[in-house]
Amino acid sequence: MRARRQRSARSDYLTDALTLLQGWTQNGAELRRVLACDDSQHAALTERIKVAADTLRIRPAIRRTDGHTQICLSAGESDDITHGQVTLAARIEDAYKTVVQAS
Repeated sequence: MRARRQRSARSDYLTDALTLLQGWTQNGAELRRVLACDDSQHAALTERIKVAADTLRIRPAIRRTDGHTQICLSAGESDDITHGQVTLAARIEDAYKTVVQAS
């Protein structure tokens, strides 16, 4: 007979994975990141984020303020961060590195 996974064990796994992504902060079920980039980098990054977000069916909030791009990934109705949020955060990090290096 298999033991059931506890919800806290899943959250711990995702929290551990999130710690590998420097710069991301967690507030409840939200993940946030502020990235320094110019207008053209912001546009390129936003397009890459939209493609990844559509694949994962997540709707990130992306704002441009004072030369920075602010990203918020919400878990919707969940009280904990989700696998999709952490996956999207990792894809955003990769996209950001690519966009900044290309400039």
